[in-house]
Amino acid sequence: MVGEGKPRAVIVGGSIAGISSAHALTLAGWNVIVLEKTNAPPTGSPTGAGLGLDPLSQRIIESWVPQPKLIHNITVPLTIDQNQATDSEKKVSRTLARDESFNFRAAHWADVHGLLCNALPSNIFLWGHLFLSFHVAHDKGSVMVKAKVLETGKVIEIVGDLLVAADGCLSSIRQKYLPDFKLRYSGYCAWRGVFDFSETETLETIKGIRKAYPDLGKCLYSDVGSCTHNGFYELLNKQLNWIWYVNQPEPEVKGTSVTMKVSSDMIQKMHQEAEKVLTPELFKVMKETKDPFLNVIYDSEPLGEIFWDNVVFVGDAAHPTTPHCLRSTNMSILDAAVLGKCLEKFGAEKLRSALEEYQFIRLPVTSKQVLHARRLGRIKQGLVLPDREPFNPKSAKKEDCEELLQRNTPFFNDVPLLLASILPSTVSSLNGLGVYFSPIQVNMCHQITRKERS
Repeated sequence: MVGEGKPRAVIVGGSIAGISSAHALTLAGWNVIVLEKTNAPPTGSPTGAGLGLDPLSQRIIESWVPQPKLIHNITVPLTIDQNQATDSEKKVSRTLARDESFNFRAAHWADVHGLLCNALPSNIFLWGHLFLSFHVAHDKGSVMVKAKVLETGKVIEIVGDLLVAADGCLSSIRQKYLPDFKLRYSGYCAWRGVFDFSETETLETIKGIRKAYPDLGKCLYSDVGSCTHNGFYELLNKQLNWIWYVNQPEPEVKGTSVTMKVSSDMIQKMHQEAEKVLTPELFKVMKETKDPFLNVIYDSEPLGEIFWDNVVFVGDAAHPTTPHCLRSTNMSILDAAVLGKCLEKFGAEKLRSALEEYQFIRLPVTSKQVLHARRLGRIKQGLVLPDREPFNPKSAKKEDCEELLQRNTPFFNDVPLLLASILPSTVSSLNGLGVYFSPIQVNMCHQITRKERS
């Protein structure tokens, strides 16, 4: 272990995966340093897009922040998951599949990031520090990280016991261990935006979409058309998050981001194409959205390992995924929570055992979820799959439509027993690691305990 006292982890990446890791490792008794190249956390008008938090992520965040109710203050309920077919010619929709037991909450990325960031000590963050390289000691006893202070150009060195790679789907740390690794292009890109309807001039637009989509405010809507689909839901503070997927050849991506810079001509062309396939009400929302942006959609084949030496991967660095199952943020939060509990169980002296357990618990789950999200995206985009004909929303059978629902995601409601401490006490009395308990099993535990007490 490096020096005296608590073990130290260097976390590369100050997004939600990195900040979640800081929370989980701090609670596990580790000192942490977070390296992030941006100069400061987001402030003022939020940037980015919306996200959906599943019940487990909500509980985990509640266990990290000083006031558990804060997560409810920045989110709105998503109790319905509805997929519907939109006729691009008649501009009418019909329901394909609907789940009224969907128990997510919707939030703006910047609000969740801010909540998690503000609940940590400010001195653990090194904002404006660009990660350069790392080196693991020959005895595996430490890892040395180099970073550049962007304001001065000075290069600093930080020595820790563990390096947590939370540097996203284009992870440069992963590239050292997997030099031939390449992301897989999905076959489509996604236009995204957050529509602000707080101004009076947007009143007619929001009235129109509320009439067309009456469950807006509690529903995750997905309109499925011919070889395209979109998703949208309401956020706090009179905002509406939307995403529209467009099949196209892979564009050239420059730099370290999968978000492309868009020109006014690109936006105008997007509007022209959207008007042809979307309902008039949704198209009007998209057209009036300021600063839409374009994501190139990638995932990857599941990795065989998510740790090497003193280096462990979390979030999109461990499992790049497509957005269709609302998994990216939820997987990041759960990665961090499980990693923290594994480190707490084994201690820094048995670091390898802790990382092996983390990999044993998370890798089978995230691998299946990545592949399911890929499949769901290809179905909704009308793309070819080896075991079925391309999905046609006009003629799809009921069983085909049911496959569109989020609840079909592998391990959708299951909880690692390792996280029993954030669940009701009846569950925490159970023993075992690497086991996922379903809601049915959890309810059985409650029933058994109640009978024993009576």
